[in-house]
Amino acid sequence: MIGILVDVTRCTGCERCVDACVKAHDLDAAGADYDRVASRDRLSEHLLSSVVPLGEGHFARKSCMHCLEASCVSACLVGGLSRSKEGAVLYDPEKCIGCRYCMLACPFHIPRYEWTQTFPIVQKCDFCIPRVRAGLQPACVEACPNQALTFGDREDLLSEAHRRIADSDCYLPRVWGERELGGTSILYVSDVDLSALGWPSPGTAPIPTLTEPLISKTPYIGAAVLTGIYALSWIIERRSRLMGSNPDDTDTPKDESR
Repeated sequence: MIGILVDVTRCTGCERCVDACVKAHDLDAAGADYDRVASRDRLSEHLLSSVVPLGEGHFARKSCMHCLEASCVSACLVGGLSRSKEGAVLYDPEKCIGCRYCMLACPFHIPRYEWTQTFPIVQKCDFCIPRVRAGLQPACVEACPNQALTFGDREDLLSEAHRRIADSDCYLPRVWGERELGGTSILYVSDVDLSALGWPSPGTAPIPTLTEPLISKTPYIGAAVLTGIYALSWIIERRSRLMGSNPDDTDTPKDESR
């Protein structure tokens, strides 16, 4: 299973990873430049990854975390989001119905909608899966000049993360993404807290374990509601027909005294 290890202590905020992502996905460069300033977390339909300032000269890359138990996949009713054999969470615009449940379900608020397009789709990081399948690294990893991003097998990256923490006092004793929300494919080591990126407390349960019981029953709930509406409509229509064929005979009698 693939992964990326982000070392916040090595990130200088140069944003070459962001530029590489825009170029690799043929995104609107002008829109990306505008959204770097206008977007709160610098993510948009033109920016699938960003560099977030953490204060005091610290920066961290932000993108889809490619959760091992992805809530967006669990929330999608039509299979528009799925996990690939490599471990990437991928989006299929051909299946998407535009409900945007994935945007509501994502604990990191990553998926973005093309609000300005006539036929909008959802945009998110795809882990550069075409490049990975061709034997290349993701564009962001290849572009980083400071080796702040390391691509490889997730288990190997976890071992490397714990090795760095053990070998240096500068890191906080935590690998972000190891267990939170069931684990993520994007891992972080840092010397500062990363709550600004939306990380929950360690060991937070995967969201699908909470939503799956309801999501799995959604088709049955919908069918039951439609059946109830049809039954109510039939009852009202039948009653109207009966009233039309049997008019009320209790009209007010005429006054025969006149």
